Amino acid sequence: MIVGILKEIKSEENRVAMTPSGVEVMTANGHTLLVEQNAGVGSGFSDAMYVEAGAEIVATPAEVFDRSDMVMHVKEPQPSEYAMVKKDQIVFTYMHFAADEELTRDFLKTDSVAIAYETIEDTSGGLPLLTPMSEVAGRMSVQEAAKYLERVHGGRGILLGGVTGVPPATVVVIGGGIVGTNAAQMACGLGAKVYLLDMNLDRLRHLGEVMPKNCFPMMSSPATVRELIREADVVVGAVLIPGAKAPKLITREMLGTMKPGAVIVDVAIDQGGCFETSKPTTHGDPIYEVDGIIHYCVANMPGAVPITSTIALTNATLPYAVEIANKGWKQACRDNDGIKLGLNMANGKITYKGVSDAFGLAYTPADDLLK
Repeated sequence: MIVGILKEIKSEENRVAMTPSGVEVMTANGHTLLVEQNAGVGSGFSDAMYVEAGAEIVATPAEVFDRSDMVMHVKEPQPSEYAMVKKDQIVFTYMHFAADEELTRDFLKTDSVAIAYETIEDTSGGLPLLTPMSEVAGRMSVQEAAKYLERVHGGRGILLGGVTGVPPATVVVIGGGIVGTNAAQMACGLGAKVYLLDMNLDRLRHLGEVMPKNCFPMMSSPATVRELIREADVVVGAVLIPGAKAPKLITREMLGTMKPGAVIVDVAIDQGGCFETSKPTTHGDPIYEVDGIIHYCVANMPGAVPITSTIALTNATLPYAVEIANKGWKQACRDNDGIKLGLNMANGKITYKGVSDAFGLAYTPADDLLK
């Protein structure tokens, strides 16, 4: 198979879909790798490194799309790329269709095969291609919150961990999954008082056993959220419904009960956000204020640390890319239920129910296209 690695064009996105070591593995499996010129520069990988690993450097994205059987991105294709996507071409990337109706409807028209990183599952029901970026985003959420708590940025003007004789900040993390756990670990490590909310008692028991003593796992409920945000200096939204829109857990009205200058970080923004007042921002213009509350809603947080993120992403995606390239998408889906769950669109049909439900569009079970 001819596999194309595209340069990211989303604002301030410096990751790349595959490292040179990943290219070496793909070529060893008999595949031809086309890498767009300078695709890896933001992550510290030169064109020469890709050539040494066995790739061919291609000058334009149009040529990558035109020559490839499968193309790989990090973020969802941008509008300027839609016309380049070929019928039956495999597009393997983070898609987040359920958060973007325009992208969903436009991509259906390409008649391509969209396999989304974020809905592939492993045998335990985990999300192996979302996990590494969730780890990065969770850790970054607290790093960024600590910065924007500073008065110079409009924050409350407090240090997350406090100092001798001065109490630490209170951090509320909503969601005890990968993002939330990593956020809580970082906040605890900096000395904050941390409340970690989840709705699964078994998960809460586990978190109670493994988290530091300044982390307090609690059962999440609307009443608990309303109560805790009153004392919060930082709120991290880390709620995920795989492949579907995130629920809105904090309303605009609730912002009025929070401390002026508090910071909320919406890590779920690429799935629509879990705060009513959230809207996507960029690394160049990451924050805005609503009713005295600082909002940080960057949709591609891991793009700010591309060396860490690209290596972590390739570690996770490479085995799936190899399997899809070795077998073709249909056989890979037949053999691997996890990849089948990653199939969001094919032949102009939506094959992931969370996406069809988000916009009231027709749903076609993936099995119907694999016969």
